[in-house]
Amino acid sequence: MSFSSLFTLLFPHLADLRIDDVYRAGLSVRIAASTQADDAACPVCATRSPRVHSRYVRRLADTPVSGREVLIHLEVRRFFCDEPTCKRRIFAEQVPGLTVAYARRSRGLSDVLAGIGMALGGRAGARLAARIAAAVSRMTLLRQVRATPESPADVPRILGVDDFALRKGHVYGTLLVDAQTRRPVEVLPERSARAVKEWLIQHPGVEVVCRDRAGCYADGIAQGAPDAVQIADRFHLWQNLAAAVERAVARHRRDFPPTTSEPAPTTTPAEPPPAETPGIRQGPLAERTRRRHKQIHHLLDQGRTIMEIVGELDLARNTVRRFARAATVEDLLARDGTGKRPRQVASYDAYLRERFAHGCTNAAVLWDELRRQGYNGSYASVRDHIRPWRRHAVPPPAPARPPTARRVTAWILTHPDHLEHEQRLQLTAVLGACPELARLSERVQGFARMMAHRQGHRLEEWTTAARSEQIPELDSFVRGLGRDWDAVVAGLTLPHSSGVVEGHVNRLKMLKRQMYGRANPDLLRKRVLLAV
Repeated sequence: MSFSSLFTLLFPHLADLRIDDVYRAGLSVRIAASTQADDAACPVCATRSPRVHSRYVRRLADTPVSGREVLIHLEVRRFFCDEPTCKRRIFAEQVPGLTVAYARRSRGLSDVLAGIGMALGGRAGARLAARIAAAVSRMTLLRQVRATPESPADVPRILGVDDFALRKGHVYGTLLVDAQTRRPVEVLPERSARAVKEWLIQHPGVEVVCRDRAGCYADGIAQGAPDAVQIADRFHLWQNLAAAVERAVARHRRDFPPTTSEPAPTTTPAEPPPAETPGIRQGPLAERTRRRHKQIHHLLDQGRTIMEIVGELDLARNTVRRFARAATVEDLLARDGTGKRPRQVASYDAYLRERFAHGCTNAAVLWDELRRQGYNGSYASVRDHIRPWRRHAVPPPAPARPPTARRVTAWILTHPDHLEHEQRLQLTAVLGACPELARLSERVQGFARMMAHRQGHRLEEWTTAARSEQIPELDSFVRGLGRDWDAVVAGLTLPHSSGVVEGHVNRLKMLKRQMYGRANPDLLRKRVLLAV
């Protein structure tokens, strides 16, 4: 293979140039080249001109080769424009695929840097660019991202809509995704009916819209695309039902029977410590909630309206309504203890009880045995865990405690075939002690079957049966379905969902965190739409 053939293979974008010299200067490779076309086209009027005005040398950074920076010293010409009506008298020629007016990088290198910026952002991208011998600053990478042109996207037939937080609790935006191509089509800087409506009016042709239960999106879609079919996402329907079930379960949590626990083998009787009473929430937040609940209901008993209470107590209207709807303050404290991480040594409790019952009461020995089983906690945790047992001949059996409201809710929402044997026994005991929860569990299973088999035509039958149960939390869920009836029926009938949108929202969160404080809406929008 000749040198010219090898050079053309490695640098195809330089094939139309005359290569005068290739040499090394320090850590970089320099290429001296010049144009050889007979004429050039005016960038304003596109008239081709052969009359040369002058020549000058441009320095272009090109894509690296073998870890070395490549600089092109390109001699280009200025031409006269002979078109009398053109405003441009003199223009510089451009090499297609290589140069851009005023640019000091080749098109290839600009595309590489834009791709790095899209994938990694500013700081991380700058570190990678330096490793491949294309060192630029993080600000340069962000400018390359912002300068990347967007290709016009086709109007999606099936559109997915969801919100995301620019600043959680304060500023939200809207993400639009083509559910068929699974690509984002637009990022709106606000979460409002007006923004969705305007986008739909400017992009006619959307036939199906998948969304969550947000009312602003329902209104915006109805105004911007009145002929489009709205679909309430099944995941959000199940999430709404789960919240209603959890409130109902929390209301009955004091009726739960205690779970059974197998006592450890004993040689002498041991009196176990009394079981703790679950569900009594303490602390400053709980005390403030009780005090506020008492104040609001005292004012309601005096005949005061919601808005009058809002002004007197300086609370939000929704907060006052939430307290007014709660018959007892314990309904507002139903989530006590949920989400707390258990101590690591608690997962080895059964093993410790067995070893302690057989005479091994040395905390250091037990700690060493647990470490061989993968425990990486401290010796003090093991010592403190077994210390209460030393008052007994053998460790007392674990106190029988009722299951938590969150756990019972999870059992009710789980398919019976997926529950373990012990979980089924405990759920049966709870439902036997609370007939209302037993009826609620039947309705939940009916809704799950309807949702899994896409039987939207049975929704009216299910809602009628749910109302007949006279369970307040279930009635509230049914009323919510009625306000969004057509979208709910479509969601339980058609195969479309917002799953692809939720995936892109997760990716958007990753990009937002990756850019730290530089996640301005315009930059975030570019990375979401183009970094796919």
